[in-house]
Amino acid sequence: MYSRRMALKRMDNVGIVVDDLGETIDFFRELGLELEGRATIEGEWAGRVTGLADQRVEIAMLRTPDGHSRLELSRFLTPPVVADHRNAPVNALGYLRVMFAVDDIDETLGRLRKRGAQLVGEVVRYQDWYRLCYIRGPEGLLIGLAQELN
Repeated sequence: MYSRRMALKRMDNVGIVVDDLGETIDFFRELGLELEGRATIEGEWAGRVTGLADQRVEIAMLRTPDGHSRLELSRFLTPPVVADHRNAPVNALGYLRVMFAVDDIDETLGRLRKRGAQLVGEVVRYQDWYRLCYIRGPEGLLIGLAQELN
């Protein structure tokens, strides 16, 4: 047992591997995230972190409007992608979805449908607290939307 407790500072970001980085950036910008930057990550140090030697990855970092959360999108150039979990149902093991709080779920759905988003089930009300839904975004990514009810 440790005598002193280590403090978690924050969750820095959630990472998602995609095939079409540009389209996915556009989708999340339409949702309201702000693009912080894009870069190509490569080199011996990167492979040591991930365990993937000789990796070359294009990344984009997006930030929520409040500045507290980030989404890192990655497109692997090398090595090639080895698995595809994008169309897994909501009860699949592993990464499932990312959920965003929105002001107006109907308006948000209208904007995102123009970028190809599809409603998974339906928009539902959870007691007097939230309206919620899941959508499939670019490349079949599962995304949750939550509108707090006042």
